[in-house]
Amino acid sequence: MTAAENVCYTLINVPMDSEPPSEISLKNDLEKGDVKSKTEALKKVIIMILNGEKLPGLLMTIIRFVLPLQDHTIKKLLLVFWEIVPKTTPDGRLLHEMILVCDAYRKDLQHPNEFIRGSTLRFLCKLKEAELLEPLMPAIRACLEHRHSYVRRNAVLAIYTIYRNFEHLIPDAPELIHDFLVNEKDASCKRNAFMMLIHADQDRALDYLSTCIDQVQTFGDILQLVIVELIYKVCHANPSERARFIRCIYNLLQSSSPAVKYEAAGTLVTLSSAPTAIKAAAQCYIDLIIKESDNNVKLIVLDRLIELKEHPAHERVLQDLVMDILRVLSTPDLEVRKKTLQLALDLVSSRNVEELVIVLKKEVIKTNNVSEHEDTDKYRQLLVRTLHSCSVRFPDMAANVIPVLMEFLSDSNEAAAADVLEFVREAIQRFDNLRMLIVEKMLEVFHAIKSVKIYRGALWILGEYCSTKEDIQSVMTEVRRSLGEIPIVESEIKKEAGELKPEEEITVGPVQKLVTEMGTYATQSALSSSRPTKKEEDRPPLRGFLLDGDFFVAASLATTLTKIALRYVALVPEKKKQNSFVAEAMLLMATILHLGKSSLPKKPITDDDVDRISLCLKVLSECSPLMNDIFNKECRQSLSHMLSAKLEEEKLSQKKESEKRNVTVQPDDPISFMQLTAKNEMNCKEDQFQLSLLAAMGNTQRKEAADPLASKLNKVTQLTGFSDPVYAEAYVHVNQYDIVLDVLVVNQTSDTLQNCTLELATLGDLKLVEKPSPLTLAPHDFANIKANVKVASTENGIIFGNIVYDVSGAASDRNCVVLSDIHIDIMDYIQPATCTDAEFRQMWAEFEWENKVTVNTNMIDLNDYLQHILKSTNMKCLTPEKALSGYCGFMAANLYARSIFGEDALANVSIEKPIHQGPDAAVTGHIRIRAKSQGMALSLGDKINLSQKKTSI
Repeated sequence: MTAAENVCYTLINVPMDSEPPSEISLKNDLEKGDVKSKTEALKKVIIMILNGEKLPGLLMTIIRFVLPLQDHTIKKLLLVFWEIVPKTTPDGRLLHEMILVCDAYRKDLQHPNEFIRGSTLRFLCKLKEAELLEPLMPAIRACLEHRHSYVRRNAVLAIYTIYRNFEHLIPDAPELIHDFLVNEKDASCKRNAFMMLIHADQDRALDYLSTCIDQVQTFGDILQLVIVELIYKVCHANPSERARFIRCIYNLLQSSSPAVKYEAAGTLVTLSSAPTAIKAAAQCYIDLIIKESDNNVKLIVLDRLIELKEHPAHERVLQDLVMDILRVLSTPDLEVRKKTLQLALDLVSSRNVEELVIVLKKEVIKTNNVSEHEDTDKYRQLLVRTLHSCSVRFPDMAANVIPVLMEFLSDSNEAAAADVLEFVREAIQRFDNLRMLIVEKMLEVFHAIKSVKIYRGALWILGEYCSTKEDIQSVMTEVRRSLGEIPIVESEIKKEAGELKPEEEITVGPVQKLVTEMGTYATQSALSSSRPTKKEEDRPPLRGFLLDGDFFVAASLATTLTKIALRYVALVPEKKKQNSFVAEAMLLMATILHLGKSSLPKKPITDDDVDRISLCLKVLSECSPLMNDIFNKECRQSLSHMLSAKLEEEKLSQKKESEKRNVTVQPDDPISFMQLTAKNEMNCKEDQFQLSLLAAMGNTQRKEAADPLASKLNKVTQLTGFSDPVYAEAYVHVNQYDIVLDVLVVNQTSDTLQNCTLELATLGDLKLVEKPSPLTLAPHDFANIKANVKVASTENGIIFGNIVYDVSGAASDRNCVVLSDIHIDIMDYIQPATCTDAEFRQMWAEFEWENKVTVNTNMIDLNDYLQHILKSTNMKCLTPEKALSGYCGFMAANLYARSIFGEDALANVSIEKPIHQGPDAAVTGHIRIRAKSQGMALSLGDKINLSQKKTSI
């Protein structure tokens, strides 16, 4: 066994720049120095032994001059020293000097100081030499009766480890510990004793538990946790015992310790699937989430609730607890609220949707009253989206939800208002009975809308769905009110002439530009800062947008005016009224065109907007039936198609999700009777404690590819050539933040290679954790060397290095074999993820690193190329399948992924097939990648380039 593979309980950090002292100076300090210098010398000896030095000459010196000292620091250091020092000769026999050490520790086990006794017992847990332990057994047994609990609990641990490793030294250990447990009063001692019985003699542990099962609630939390573990293991191995212990688990759900409650709830779910058990466990989880202050704990327990929901039988029970789950929304953390709302939405049913909506409405109103926090806006958005989903799934609720939400159209947070607008647009199209209510409410809040984007949407909705004469008149009134006095140009020039001089006279001092709540600019100065100018106060919203140069809203207004004018003509038979209304609409458009061409707005009107307004004027002047159909029928049909496609997609994703969750049982599947199942066949019921331990150690069994051998061989990298004196290859195992290199080194020569060392260095965000220790390789021998590398971020890393060695008997210098570079693939850290279109656009605008990759492939099908990119980059396509289906010679798609470090990666694929080059022409175009960090953007670009080259071969 190499030094690197020895069992190690002690890790000591050492400054690498210190010079190692000589053996003679250390011997001198240990013999003749005072206590302080002996302490320092002993520390240096420990560090040198940990670094692989042998130092056999110092063993007797330490026994003679250091072991008899009573100083506590020296005694602690000696425990570390005796743990790491080689205690056997090369042939495996115990060193004679160790008898003296053994005698010293027998005295320490009878020492009056409880700390020395306890720490010595802890040290004995680490000894692996039965000959050393045998003379100490009477003293260890005696420590079980010591007055101090620290000594007793460590004596129990020492007896347990000795019994586990060398049963013949203390064959009656279970009986001894059982008797000790019955009479013990201290919680930590009882916990250690009970834990030993669980692992050494489960029957005795059960006997003890049976005698005190009614007092379990009075025990300390550390003992309760071990009792939960025992009950889980017993019921897992022998299901017939469940009835005996399930009441105990129910009682432990009321424990004062959160850890005990959490473990008891988890155990109860695995032991029983009865609705009462599931309800009790879920209730316990909800209480934990509400009472625990740590957000990480809240998220972990929420995940357990989500796992419960995944089981079809448990989902019905959880549906009754939706209102309790919503109590978690009192937590200020956004991530917790997000998960809670998603869980509540998944569990909501027609029985409790009304209560859910009431709670959410209260939460929405609360967000208006709280002081603005950076997460308040995001939380409001989450609530709006949740209410939107509830209304779509349960149309009866829409009438309650819409009036509350429409107040947010005038909100200063554009994202929340945009979500409300999207919801209102869908509701007004789907629910005919709510159209009157929505139009009425929209007209109420129309004048208060502050964002130009929301204003455009509101104009479109009013233009599309106002169907009565009164509503159409109301819309026209609101538009006139929003535009102010017309013609705009003349009135603005008059206003400038009338108000400019007095304003100039009073403005003194540094002039400062401020933005008003309507998005317009207000000029303030040292004298005029107390009150804004009359001109800014009186400016209506739409007029403000136009004077700021935002004429896109004018194009939207022209379309709305055209729609309502055409509808008014159809509704009102009197020619005079018709002409009057149409003329008013045309006047508004004409005055906006005039304003756009003047020098008053900050930006002139664009040609596109001029074309749109001119087209609307032409349509109103001609009033042809074809145009009437296009404006008043086909626009709405387009929206209807879009919403039905969106609904279809949502249903499809829900169907896929439910198919995943529903475990289908075929008629000819064999029935598994647990009582008749062999122990080694119980695959379905894995030990949760064992699984969590493996997960913590990073040994979880991942689902490999169809051929596990092939998937492992893919990760083997050849480091040297077959003709090199030393052949090396590495298996690269990536486990989240750690990379383990398992390097096979083969001596291909007929010489013995001494001090064969693997020297590694890294490039990128990688860090070598430890230096591999040197080996000696016999002729044609081989060995495995392990090296650990830590990863800090998602970017391509390179590990490079060489193997150096000495040839036995040769006088030449050290030999060196240079290794090939190992490239760490970022695909091990990137996982497909999903986000909304709004979030994608926001991130696209925020991320500063962009990498543009030119498409260079021999693939001729656009869809095949997109699938190939998705497969090679681990990204998810956000563009719906419907939008990608069909064939038109070009394709645009948005891709998204997230790394395990929480970094986002966005990509936009814009590809086309040049038809003029014939049917076999290769795909051309660009892929633009955006990320927050440069490394991520460059690494993804390299990956795409590499995968393209592979397809080109």
